[in-house]
Amino acid sequence: MRLTCHDRVFEITVRGEIDDDESDLLQAAWAEADDSARPVTLVDLSQVTFADSGLLNALLDAWRRHRDTDRALLLLGPLHPAVERLFSLTGTREHFTFIDSRARVLRADDAT
Repeated sequence: MRLTCHDRVFEITVRGEIDDDESDLLQAAWAEADDSARPVTLVDLSQVTFADSGLLNALLDAWRRHRDTDRALLLLGPLHPAVERLFSLTGTREHFTFIDSRARVLRADDAT
């Protein structure tokens, strides 16, 4: 997992297989995003090859925290089919904003 701070965007890059074993890392990443208080958190899921309820629960927790503090949570794809299936089967896709261009978010960040 890699964390990067930009002017208005806090970026979390997640890679590989994500399950309950990584929940502490995910919670630490959300805590850093909250501490940074940037208006946008971008979570790059494009390199995640497997995810279970551990990732989904962490994302839903982050979604609630961002909503409650009027910050945006963006999920970057494209998603691996196994990860896409997780969102589809659980009916949670509508909670999130999915984007397909990291550059567009960071260009907007540079323009402000």
